[in-house]
Amino acid sequence: MRRFFEIMGNSFRLALLELRNNKLRTTLSLLGVTFGIFCIIGVLATVNSLETNVQNDIKKLGDNTIYIDKWVYGGGGGDYPWWKFVNRPEPSFEEMEKLKQDTAIVGKITFVLDNQSNIETQSSVLERIEVYGPTAGFETLQPFEMQFGRYFSASELEKGSPIAVIGYTNAEVLFGKPEKAIGQKIKVKGKEASVIGVIKKQGKGVLGGGWEFDEAVMMPYPFFKQVFREKWSNPKIMIQGRDGIALDAFKDELRGRMRNIRRLGPKEEDDFALNAISDFSKQVSGFFGSVTLGGWFIGLLSLIVGAFSIANIMFVTVRERTPIIGLKKAIGAKKSTILAEFLLESAFICLVGGAIGVLLVFGLTFLLTSLFNFPVFISMKILGVAVGICIAIGIGAGIIPASIAAKLDPVVAIRSK
Repeated sequence: MRRFFEIMGNSFRLALLELRNNKLRTTLSLLGVTFGIFCIIGVLATVNSLETNVQNDIKKLGDNTIYIDKWVYGGGGGDYPWWKFVNRPEPSFEEMEKLKQDTAIVGKITFVLDNQSNIETQSSVLERIEVYGPTAGFETLQPFEMQFGRYFSASELEKGSPIAVIGYTNAEVLFGKPEKAIGQKIKVKGKEASVIGVIKKQGKGVLGGGWEFDEAVMMPYPFFKQVFREKWSNPKIMIQGRDGIALDAFKDELRGRMRNIRRLGPKEEDDFALNAISDFSKQVSGFFGSVTLGGWFIGLLSLIVGAFSIANIMFVTVRERTPIIGLKKAIGAKKSTILAEFLLESAFICLVGGAIGVLLVFGLTFLLTSLFNFPVFISMKILGVAVGICIAIGIGAGIIPASIAAKLDPVVAIRSK
């Protein structure tokens, strides 16, 4: 073990001498490794961060939730004609009530409407704000925290009291301070509602979609119907199966229940869509996997160029140190020792190039995070990949020059110039 650390120390010292004595040659040779590591680690870090943020946004929609709608989410309609989607019946409150009675498979269920409208106070107006009209159970399927005030009670949801819960950003814009919103009056299409709660700030998602509660308003379903027409308010049923029921099995059971409720014949096609959020999550993973593969391809091309450059450095180094190699072998150095010294030196040079590439990636992550408010992070796993690649490239590039050095005849080597 002591001998191994001596070899490592000696190789590290020689690598630093190579960098110091031949700055231009070594720097140019390191460019390939630096650029390759920058491409691979930069793509891995950016894609991994983006995927994590997108998947978190998807989970906010309910990771094991199924949305019953007439539309297929995420462009998954395939060759199904668009006009057939348009002509499908909307999910209804009555259908939700019928599904709710099937307690053998249904765990949680709610019905929700959404539309857009201007929100008015005595002194302010917010344009095109998303307004939701949920029934009981929405807060369990789509959890959120209240910052000030409270959420609707069961009786308020049932009776349709003229009250509202608003998002944090809306409360800030309309009333200056969010806590001042409690007890204030807002108007939605001429209908007045009292604000009873402010949702805790969540921040904007990467998807730019989802519920976006910060800029939303919620009101009980019966009151919502007094303000908007249900048919034009994107009605949907949100549902989860009971604990212990696999999602695919629940989806099959749910399809059968919906076909029965709508009295569809055996040969009639479904006139509804069951959108499982987990399926969308898998599609996103597949997409980011393809992007990552592209980053690997670009980076590996650069690394191949870098590997040839490192090999060139090592061939020149072997030729310059041939007399020293002969002297070492003459006083008893083994082939394995010579081989290890040159391989470690090659690996150290690659690690220097890789370190520069990683530092550039850290600069990129800082830039993206600061300018675009997009959190990018480099995990320890990605750093481990970078180190592994550098060592592999270094050993691969140095194996032939190191083998030549290890096989040199000591007498011939000492006499060489």
